[in-house]
Amino acid sequence: MKKLMIMGAGIYQVPLIKKAKEMGIYTIVVSIPGNYPGFEIADQVCYENTVDYEKILEVAKREKVDGIVTAGTDVAVITIGKVCDELGLTGLSFEAAKVASNKILMKEKYEEHHVRTARFREISFEDDMYEKTKDLNFPLIFKAIDSSGSRGIIRVNAKEEFEAARDIVKSTTRKENFIIEEFIEGEEFGAQAFVYHGEVKFILPHGDYVFHGDTGVPIGHFAPYNLKPEVIEDMKVQLRRAVEAMGLDNCAINADFILKDEKTYVLELGGRSGATCLAELVSIYYGFDYYEKLILAALGEEVDFPQDHCVPNASMLLRSDKDGIIQSIENHNVPDEDIYEIQFDYKVGDPVKKFHVGPHRIGHVITKGETLEKAVDKLHEALGKIKITVE
Repeated sequence: MKKLMIMGAGIYQVPLIKKAKEMGIYTIVVSIPGNYPGFEIADQVCYENTVDYEKILEVAKREKVDGIVTAGTDVAVITIGKVCDELGLTGLSFEAAKVASNKILMKEKYEEHHVRTARFREISFEDDMYEKTKDLNFPLIFKAIDSSGSRGIIRVNAKEEFEAARDIVKSTTRKENFIIEEFIEGEEFGAQAFVYHGEVKFILPHGDYVFHGDTGVPIGHFAPYNLKPEVIEDMKVQLRRAVEAMGLDNCAINADFILKDEKTYVLELGGRSGATCLAELVSIYYGFDYYEKLILAALGEEVDFPQDHCVPNASMLLRSDKDGIIQSIENHNVPDEDIYEIQFDYKVGDPVKKFHVGPHRIGHVITKGETLEKAVDKLHEALGKIKITVE
């Protein structure tokens, strides 16, 4: 029986664990202790921090794993690179993983390879921020270089906000430096892609529903994302250039872009599949199980990605507008072939957070339709029949 090491036991790794078990694969789930749903369904649990790549490498060697993979999180990517290099497994390299896990290295690579991106400055916590950024134009974005899920990313509109923004970044990072970059005013969108044996197998642009707090946080997605053909081609050029710049191979790609004046600016690329229902978006749109593809690729199998099946779909996170305890969950939706999935992450009596970043989600709704308009209409109809009371 093949052994697959899955990094993380959270809500975005659960589908990977379930699919691997359906495929007859032995699952070893790695995560720090906590109330994570993946623990109870895994064949084996390793209670380690997913960023401790030396420790996890020891476990991978001892268990003789055949593959290592994650979904929906950047945190474990560097460990995947280390294990793949040391054990000769299929996946992104340690060097590429280091770039994908460090926004400063990523931005430097983009500049070297002429990827269209925002101007930026690397700042240490002891630097004079005002002096080093005096030639950048407001608004600015302060970014932790090792963050995931929109944490440690703050929009700043004036110098008076610098100190508070720096403190927020410092509280979320393990590094001694961070990024300040120009905020590009435009429309946020993204793409899912996969690069395997040196070839980008598919690129699927998608629209984003964004929650605007300290910065934009994706709360849902939809496909197709209707752009002019020349804009799509420009996006693909920038994505392929970024993939080459970062040295990414044998991994899923989660790309974040800004569209301004019909030109695509690359915010960042992650060497893993996207969160917020993005793996499901790919699965529905193309008609294959994307989680199965992620697993097969991690095991070094030959994988195809057919693209002759295009089903419009849309998704949205369920969120709370306050901290509190769930008092009731009402779902008045009836079975409907165009409601792909309604999922609640918590039950009555569980504490939840007011939504600020992706991990504060309390569930999701995914719909599909003959057209994007019908998929979106069904999404809003389904959301309107759900009521979650938090006090």
